[in-house]
Amino acid sequence: MVEIRNISVKIITKYMPVHSFRVSKSQNPWAEGSKLLGITLLIGFGIRITAEQCYLIPSTSMKPTLQIDDRLFVDKISYHIGNPQRGDIIVFTPPEAVIQEEHSSDAYVKRVIGLPGEKVEVKNGIVYINDRPLTEHYIAEPPEYILAAAIVPPKSYLVLGDNRNRSYDSHAWGFISRDRIIGKAAVRFWPPYRVGSLYAETASSN
Repeated sequence: MVEIRNISVKIITKYMPVHSFRVSKSQNPWAEGSKLLGITLLIGFGIRITAEQCYLIPSTSMKPTLQIDDRLFVDKISYHIGNPQRGDIIVFTPPEAVIQEEHSSDAYVKRVIGLPGEKVEVKNGIVYINDRPLTEHYIAEPPEYILAAAIVPPKSYLVLGDNRNRSYDSHAWGFISRDRIIGKAAVRFWPPYRVGSLYAETASSN
């Protein structure tokens, strides 16, 4: 169930599996204050409030970038103008196979790693893009799995959690299509000591 609150800020009132990202209603008495702080930040960042959706992080799949109980605003307008870029943190509806497996269509949050047409591979704890190692300063630890080399299909993306070995993502279920992307995580507005942009560190290939 989705309920609309204030200016197009939507809160979903359930909890989520540890590997997925779910919007949930906070029981914290500071919730309303944190939302007001977030709206103030959005104005400061020049983001249209009506194009934003409020999310709460209840899992560890994006640690250390996103912590449990972090609150975010997600920009739902930018990808109508441009395309997702490597390093973007996105919220999306998982593939149908995942929905059937999990018996849930709840949204996930992951980082964009591979872009359409690129060759992607994970081996020896390193992500390779077009045979070049990707420099990633934001991950919790190097991946312990292997992902065989593949070409990202048109209008699709390889997405991985920053907590590589604790994330249910493209290495397990494949690419995510463009039309399943909800938006780009824009600003963390709670807790106060973690307020700000999510993009201090970006990915680059050597």
